Amino acid sequence: MTDPLDSTAVAAWLADNPNFFAEHAGLLGQVRLSSPLTGKAVSLQERQMEVMRDKYKALELRMAELIHLAQDNAAIANKFHAWTQGLLAARRDADRPSAVADGLRTGFAVPQVTLRLWDVDPIYSDAWFVEGVSDDARIFANSLLTPYCGSNHDFEAVRWLGDAAAVQSTVILPLRAGGVAFGLLIMGSPDPERFSAHMATDFLIHIGETASAALAALRA
Repeated sequence: MTDPLDSTAVAAWLADNPNFFAEHAGLLGQVRLSSPLTGKAVSLQERQMEVMRDKYKALELRMAELIHLAQDNAAIANKFHAWTQGLLAARRDADRPSAVADGLRTGFAVPQVTLRLWDVDPIYSDAWFVEGVSDDARIFANSLLTPYCGSNHDFEAVRWLGDAAAVQSTVILPLRAGGVAFGLLIMGSPDPERFSAHMATDFLIHIGETASAALAALRA
């Protein structure tokens, strides 16, 4: 009595003998397989076409995702470029804090944006961007090694925004010069999902670094 063939052994034999179906081409049309798409029996050739179509469809979806991601990144890069141009257009140092905040609010459609600086030149002691900064806020800024993105936990920095009570999610960026924090840049949204702990921070880091360079001239 002949032992039943092991399917793994058959598959391995076919893989090692690619000319088998060339020598027995008739089998391509005779072998019937169950199609997972229709549930009907189809030939080996038809099943192979179904497999290829599934692979092409998966590749098309992946390509569409990559194109969409590239378009999103290009749009963000263009907004970042426009914001940077706005900072360069601010000729007076005193105008740059507003240029930073207003540019982010309009260019990136962020509902609320503000910033605070400390250890600035005494000529700015009455400016809006130095008001209400506590020692705790300075300590917090120096402790931020990366941008904070996520829910608003009643941060002091968020209270600097015009409508702090409406803020559900926030971004808090440290402004640094020589490794020392001299300010905080805050963005807020009433949408709890706008700024999440899972979002990528590459562009936010660039924003913080660029803002820091633009505002460093205001330091004492």
